[in-house]
Formats: sequence, C-alpha cells, structure tokens
Amino acid sequence: MTSAHENPPSPRIVVCGSINMDLVVRCQEIPKPGQTIKAESASEICGGKGANQAVAAAKVGGRVQMIGRVGSDAFAERLRTNLEKHDVDCRAVLPTDDCTSGLAIIALERSGQNAIMVIPGANGKLSETDVQDHRQLIESADVLMLQLEIPTPSVMAAIRIAKRCGVRCILDPAPVAADWTDELLDVDLVCPNESEAAAITGIEIKSLEDAQSAALQLQARGAKNVAVTMGEKGTVLLAAESFHHVAPTPIQPVDTTAAGDAFAGAVAVEWAKTSDLLQSTRFANIAGALAATKLGAQQSLANRNEINAIRNQTCKE
Repeated sequence: MTSAHENPPSPRIVVCGSINMDLVVRCQEIPKPGQTIKAESASEICGGKGANQAVAAAKVGGRVQMIGRVGSDAFAERLRTNLEKHDVDCRAVLPTDDCTSGLAIIALERSGQNAIMVIPGANGKLSETDVQDHRQLIESADVLMLQLEIPTPSVMAAIRIAKRCGVRCILDPAPVAADWTDELLDVDLVCPNESEAAAITGIEIKSLEDAQSAALQLQARGAKNVAVTMGEKGTVLLAAESFHHVAPTPIQPVDTTAAGDAFAGAVAVEWAKTSDLLQSTRFANIAGALAATKLGAQQSLANRNEINAIRNQTCKE
C-alpha cells in the first residue's frame, strides 16, 4: 500500500502498435502528382505511430511496455535499441523472419505540413495470436493504447481483451483502414484528428461545430469519449455527455509529424494518473503543440517538465 508521503506508482501503459524507420525527405513544397522536385535533405529517424506513442507516454512518466514486431533487416536492432533508450520495455517486440521492418516515407515541407507513405513490413505480421500470447501484459495495464498501422483483427483482439478485464483503452484511428469496422470504437477514448474523423463519419470538418457533430456520431457508434484534435483550432472533447473546447497552445509549427502521437501518449498517462479527462486533454494539447515545434518524431516529444512549464504559464495568464 502506498503511504500518504509516497508518490503513487507511475501508470502502466501498454502500447500495441507499429514500429517504423522513418525516411524523412525535406523539401520546399510537397510534390503534386506527376511532379518531380529537388529535395533539400533526407534522414533516417526511428518512428511508427505505436513506437512514437510509447516514447511519448514514457517521457511524461508512464511505465511503458510495447507489443509489436520488427523485421530481419538492419533497421530492426536500431529500432529496438532506440525504444529501450527511451525506457520502453521491448520484451514483447518480436522478430520477424524474411521480412523488412516497417518503413514510413515522409515528405516534409518548410511550412511544417507533411505527406506520409507507410510500408507495413513486420507491422503487418503482428497477428491476433501475438496479441493473445501477450494478454497478461494487457490485463495488468492501466491503459492500453492502439493505432491502425497494424492489422485491424489484431487491434480488435486487443480491444476485446482490455474490455473483458476492465482496462482503459485509447484508440488513435490512424490511418483509417479500408476494412474499418465500428467494433474499433468499443473503447474508452477515440482521438482522431479532423481528417480521420471526417473519413470515419463522412462529415467534412471545417469548424468546431462540425467537430462536435462528428464526435456525437462517433459516440453514438460506440466510443465512450471522443477527442477531435484540430491543430491550430485546439481540441473538441466529448466527455460522457458534455462538450469542451480545449484552446490551442500558440506555436509556430515546424513539423507536425508526431503531434497526434504526443497527444495520445500524454493523455493516456495523465488520465491514468488523475482520472480527469478534461484536464488530461489540456495537458495532452500542450504536448501535441510542443511536438510540432521540432523536427522529427520521437526527438520532438516533450517531457513532463516542459509540458508543465507551459501549463503553469497558461494558468498564470
């Protein structure tokens, strides 16, 4: 038992998701179809939505375990080592024979906008059996985090395990898969950005009112709570039956690649710590904004002290 003078244990977060090597190509503008341009630079950066969210959660104080797969290529050991460097437990990150690791090709323009192509590789081999083999990890978690860069049946298997044992489950529905099913919405929180919310609901989202309409539909289709992240417009949160607009943190965006992942990781840990979804969304909004001020994915993710510094300044204002 924790005494009144001891800090409570850090939330245990299990992330079941993708692990990629990101090939980032920087350019003045993202090329249009059929257009050839001269890019400015290229770099290899450890990423993947699952891995990014695992690192994001670890940096804000979660005890994080990752369920995923890497390939049999030269990237595999680099990807594992990078996660371990960020205090992510990789004992459930499985090797995959005769397969490349996941790869993402990211075109990043000077404005901070990006276009991304994802090659699943080993991520596409993460099976329902893999998830079932690690059910004890999920059952002992405070929060399970999921995304859609692994096969949809594997995501649904993880959701079912979490639901049966009462583990809070958060889904970042990205990228929205062609085999979408509303079973994916049987979660405690779904946190799409406006493009993903539009793809799922068919509602074109240009305003806060549009985001509210999409959130209501997502809740009606199964999600307990919905957070639609809208970049410079902030976040629309539907918590139970109440709407909240969480104002944006003013920034100059440099690279928005991992902003959504930063949000998801931060909201998972803070919600587990406080049980206050609104305050956790405010905390996560700052995390997402800070991630957009730096290049790259995992190296752009803020720690708790950096987020709290902005939160405390905002409270004073």
